Amino acid sequence: MGNKIYDVIIVGGGPAGLAAAVGAKKAGAKDVLIVERDISLGGILEQCIHPGFGLKTFGEELTGPEYARRYIKEVLDLGVEYKLETMVLEVGDHSVTGINSKDGLFIAEGKSIVLCMGCRERTRGAIMTPGTRPAGVYTAGAAQRLVNRQNMMVGKKVVILGSGDIGMIMARRMTLEGAKVLAVAELMDYTAGLTRNRVQCLEDFDIPLLLSHTVVEIKGNKRVEGVVIAEVDPATKKPIEGTEKLYECDTLLLSCGLIPENELSKASGIKLNRITSGPEVNQFMQTNKPSVFASGNVVHVNDLADNVSEESERAGKYAAMYAAGKLTAGEEIPTVPGTNVRYICPQRVCPTEPATLFFRAAAPQKNVTIKVLAGEKEIFSKKLIKINPGEMEKVEVKPEQIAGANQITINVVAN
Repeated sequence: MGNKIYDVIIVGGGPAGLAAAVGAKKAGAKDVLIVERDISLGGILEQCIHPGFGLKTFGEELTGPEYARRYIKEVLDLGVEYKLETMVLEVGDHSVTGINSKDGLFIAEGKSIVLCMGCRERTRGAIMTPGTRPAGVYTAGAAQRLVNRQNMMVGKKVVILGSGDIGMIMARRMTLEGAKVLAVAELMDYTAGLTRNRVQCLEDFDIPLLLSHTVVEIKGNKRVEGVVIAEVDPATKKPIEGTEKLYECDTLLLSCGLIPENELSKASGIKLNRITSGPEVNQFMQTNKPSVFASGNVVHVNDLADNVSEESERAGKYAAMYAAGKLTAGEEIPTVPGTNVRYICPQRVCPTEPATLFFRAAAPQKNVTIKVLAGEKEIFSKKLIKINPGEMEKVEVKPEQIAGANQITINVVAN
């Protein structure tokens, strides 16, 4: 890469990476580089041909590819450099080591780095489903790519394990393509994805949703011939003997959750959160390494691409400010998940600047109040009809509200 030193290097060219590049450029960064392993920019958006994107960011409903094109155009108009089909092997405090067929092994130097690698699906191995290992078992995302980008149908009679957003969206997609979706089985007693996807993708198409159920066996030799689904005990999550039912099918899609792609983060010594499995950050999206920032699903799995874009533009902005010497680290206040709160992001807040705190509930609950405490002082409260772990919530805190506090706590309590 010669002697060039970039202001900001972004690892990943999906929705987070594109938005981070835009944020960095708008904040004054002169030289910005995106390093992307796929053959094109856009990431997961390229296979998400369903509508529902852009309502917050652009004020209109777009498909995934349309949403990506808006950002790609802006990235190109702003003069951002990018390298495609390039695998990043290592991330340093001020460098990225990558490899591709054109350059071979190379090192790009940067004043700041933004990690935007996104997330991956939990595979069958991770959930250890018993049975044989026949063809016809896919993650929901892999099936989505095959159907939407490669024009390949993955099956005709389908069962889906898990009610994540991709799984519910693929239940509708497979139905529209002429397949029969027999059921969506969900281990928990609530859906893991957005309520709108449960309504629009399952209820509107009369696809059965089996809560507190799981696949206990996969049958078939060369190809899936059926799966056995059983009810689970709500407390122990173990199958209840005698509730097993065989569903004859040729395909099983797995939608069992997403995991941030953090092998690079871990290898570079960045502190990861044990709940999100992503880097711990402050409201500037700055990790424990001041020159390294992170945003999007590599930090915590978001429910909306619009949220990813908002968060990532902020990461790009502050990465550019750090490169220009305009962002200095100071004293930080930890955020602490309280009653019925699974996690809060960011995990640290600099009290001199406002912050948006994103959080997820630990369990569904109706008629609740969100309460935010700075130390022992309540600084915010809001009543909700219901709260669901599949849908992210957020609150804003201001410097004058948290000054002098030793921690910020969010509680979700019954009314």
